[in-house]
Amino acid sequence: MAHGDNSKEKVVFVGDSRVRRGNGFITPPDYSAYPGKSEAFIPNFLLKEWMVGVVVLVGILVLTISEPAPLGFPAKATATVIPMPDWYFLFLYQYLKLPYASGSYIVLGTLGVTGVAFGALLLAPFLDTGRERRFYRRPIASSLMFLSLAAVIYLTNAAWTEYKHEMAATGQIPEDIQREEKAAENKAKGLPTSSAPKSEELAIVDKDDPAMALFKQATCVTCHATDLKGGGGPSLRGIGDKYDKEGILTIIKEGTGNMPKMYDVAIEAGLSEQDVDDLAGWLAKQKSEQ
Repeated sequence: MAHGDNSKEKVVFVGDSRVRRGNGFITPPDYSAYPGKSEAFIPNFLLKEWMVGVVVLVGILVLTISEPAPLGFPAKATATVIPMPDWYFLFLYQYLKLPYASGSYIVLGTLGVTGVAFGALLLAPFLDTGRERRFYRRPIASSLMFLSLAAVIYLTNAAWTEYKHEMAATGQIPEDIQREEKAAENKAKGLPTSSAPKSEELAIVDKDDPAMALFKQATCVTCHATDLKGGGGPSLRGIGDKYDKEGILTIIKEGTGNMPKMYDVAIEAGLSEQDVDDLAGWLAKQKSEQ
């Protein structure tokens, strides 16, 4: 280090040999350098969550395909049964029976407590900002999770137990058991196992009639489909039960409801007046009983 303005004096630079020369911007270490501590939300964490969601969705789809929901007997408004929600709502059903969640406190039970619960769930990422991922080192979050899980299990079990006691006290048979017994009885007799109404499909009358080709040429298939079951428009099977030939001709010429006049369209498509008449006569034959 020089003193004064003497240019011949030796200059000594003071430094620290322990400080290495920098090479510009230093890239921070990857999150993998801190195992168990943290990771990038995008794309690492988000991709993992997405993959888990896909696996769960595929599992649910497999269950719905392999075990479709059965069509049971229709509900009866006059039936003296004790209503019960589906199993995944049992804990809420039982929760609303608690003294401070029903009656005069129904607003507190439906809006207050549930609002706090869902609000805490939404704010969890902002309230719990620690980097620790292991649940046993996050006592508050883990305690709330286990407490919620225990509450759901307890309320679900309490709801089902109380339901069975009520059924036994009133001498009623659970609806699911009634349906199983009725279905087994009908199956033994060769009868349908469900009382759900089944609609009888009507057949096309004279489907080999030349008017069928006129029906397609007049572009009627655009709304009523080739099989007359309807697509953008109503089904024409059994239309002869409602309208006769003159009535159908009137609809073709004047339209009805959302259906516009189709007479000019048919003429432009190459049909003659006689062809339109034959088409109306063929549609009038489409009746449910022959």
